[in-house]
Amino acid sequence: MINMRRLSELLSRLNILSKEAIHRFSIPRPWLIAYLLLIVVPAAIFLYGYYERSASILKNEVVRTMHQALKQAGSNLSYRIERIEDISDAAFMNVKLYEYLSIRPDDRSIGTQIEVIKDLRYLVDTVQSNSDVFHMRLFVDQSKVYSGERINFFSLDSLKDDPWYPAIIDAGGGIVWSGVYEENFLDVGNAEIISAARMMRDPDHYDNVIGVLMIDIQARMVSDILSTLQFSPGTQVYLVDSNGIILYHPDPALIGTRINDTVAEVLQGSEGTSTASIDAEVNDIMYTTLPQVGWRLIAQGTESQLSPESLKQTKRSEWTSIVEYSALFLLLPFVLLAIIVRGMNRRVNHVITAIRRESKDMRDGKETRDGGLNELPQVNGDFHMLERSVDHLILRVRTLVEEKYTSKIHEREAQLQALQAQINPHFLYNTLDTINWTAIGMGATEISQMIDNLAKYFRLSLNKGKSVVSVSDELQLAEVYLEIQQSRFLNTFDFELRCEPGLESQLMPKLILQPIVENALLHGIRKAKDRRGRIVINAKREQDDLLFTIEDNGIGMEDILVQQLLTVAPHEQSILRGSGNGSSYGLYNVNERIKLYAGESYGISISSLVGVGTVIAVRLKLDMAE
Repeated sequence: MINMRRLSELLSRLNILSKEAIHRFSIPRPWLIAYLLLIVVPAAIFLYGYYERSASILKNEVVRTMHQALKQAGSNLSYRIERIEDISDAAFMNVKLYEYLSIRPDDRSIGTQIEVIKDLRYLVDTVQSNSDVFHMRLFVDQSKVYSGERINFFSLDSLKDDPWYPAIIDAGGGIVWSGVYEENFLDVGNAEIISAARMMRDPDHYDNVIGVLMIDIQARMVSDILSTLQFSPGTQVYLVDSNGIILYHPDPALIGTRINDTVAEVLQGSEGTSTASIDAEVNDIMYTTLPQVGWRLIAQGTESQLSPESLKQTKRSEWTSIVEYSALFLLLPFVLLAIIVRGMNRRVNHVITAIRRESKDMRDGKETRDGGLNELPQVNGDFHMLERSVDHLILRVRTLVEEKYTSKIHEREAQLQALQAQINPHFLYNTLDTINWTAIGMGATEISQMIDNLAKYFRLSLNKGKSVVSVSDELQLAEVYLEIQQSRFLNTFDFELRCEPGLESQLMPKLILQPIVENALLHGIRKAKDRRGRIVINAKREQDDLLFTIEDNGIGMEDILVQQLLTVAPHEQSILRGSGNGSSYGLYNVNERIKLYAGESYGISISSLVGVGTVIAVRLKLDMAE
């Protein structure tokens, strides 16, 4: 009984220890899902893509190598054909041959024809001495005694029934190549040959066909050249003419037939490689052209047929590598992740303990009145508890930030509205007063013009309640203002507006230029009684900033006054400057508005000389258009 009890206790402790170990090394389910989706699946896709790209590159290299081999075979065959054509040309240009084949009355004597046969036999033996020539044949008039020899001399009438005889006649002496066909010779019997034939005419009677010269080569010459191609079994290498008729094929039954229409469609250009679906199976097709005769040498086969054994072994090796890499990605990261999770669990416990200790809203695990932490029950894993604690802190911080941000926005809006409200009333009063006196002293035309300019001014200044306008609209607002003032102060000043191209659509705070222009006109030009005033407004780009300059030739200012205009509040400026120097609410307010919009590094700068004039520079952010 005692041993059983101890054994039971030991098993219970082992069970507890095993559960603790599993708990320590357990990985949360979201982590496992993330691991599969972010590591295993992308790795599998990458490895598969790598396999596909490697297989594609390897296949393309194999196809390129096979195509080069096919082109070399085509070059060899083309060279042999060119030699046959040279031999045919040499025999065709033999003058004696035409004399022997021409039909003349004295040719009918037996003695003469025996002498002709000796000379022709010498010509034939000379031609046939070339290793590529199987037979030289002459098809002559049946009146010739030797026309029935059937070794080198044949009757011309026996050729007229062949289907390619019209092509020989139509060629007019040019070489016409046949496909592979079987011919019976008395000396060697039946033989498969390819022939180069050409018609011969009587030099004295050009309309008469006196014979056909034919140079024969054995079909196995083509097969010997093509047998050097180290292609896989099942790959078909065949020869077709320019019309798509098969001249040579490993399957004799296909010689003389037309190639598949699908294959014919991909034969574009003198050489190339392509794929075509034939009988629901993808075929790789490679081809090259023999330039002398226009024939095409074609290699055709499925992917499995064209792929050499080395390529297949490489593919099997790559699949094995994919399986090995997949196992590696599944096993090693899983072990590393389990170790990392164990360490993170310890740190998470420390963080949760610190949050509970420092949180003033926690009271015995219950929610406080201001929305503190909810009760934190024990769950499987410590990350949920950490999330609950951090969520509470984030909520508190976010609430404080939002409150601070909202108060700043309200404060800025109130400042902007207060600053903008100080600008308009004085100008509106003066404009209406001017319109009144103009109506008294002049006709209705100028009153209409003033009203129109005033309407433009309000339209541009109000801007449908928006606080930003384009550079073009701001310049137009200044222009309307100056036109109104020109009507008010006749012949006292001129103005000019300049704008660098491309800046018209840039955005800026509204009512920036008009207060500055008003200040230049009323406190600068109007007080210079000895000369006609001039105001120049210039807008340009300076690096990444938008720069306005407003120049006037008014009375100017002293340096101490320039320094006070932008740093001292307007009501204090009135006390410092006295009652006769006017107001500078516009400059101060504009400068403050710019700083609120763009920052402390932007705003107004003033340069002035007493008796010469004043230049006011306004610097804004160029990227405000975004």
